[in-house]
Amino acid sequence: MGTDKDTGKVITLKEAIDFTHSFQTRNPEELKSFFVGINKLNLILEQKNCVGLRIYNGYNTETQINKLVLVGVDEKGEDITDGVILENLNPCPVYCPKSSPLIKD
Repeated sequence: MGTDKDTGKVITLKEAIDFTHSFQTRNPEELKSFFVGINKLNLILEQKNCVGLRIYNGYNTETQINKLVLVGVDEKGEDITDGVILENLNPCPVYCPKSSPLIKD
């Protein structure tokens, strides 16, 4: 699998439910999801030579909360670290959808 504009796989809702529910069952105290606005995503994706983004797991030692760090990736598969890097996404719980099959009851 290479690093290009077509990397990734579209999955079914059932697969998504299986993945998210399995994670939530194994990690009941972990955050369930994160939300990022399209304007912020576009800041990454519209950078010169950007073909996609990479999502890093992170941890804020001050708040003791898991975080996600988003960075653009170029056609060589390298992080665009001299450009826009995002964090401070809205976590769930707190900013959760009112109704989603991806959230385990």
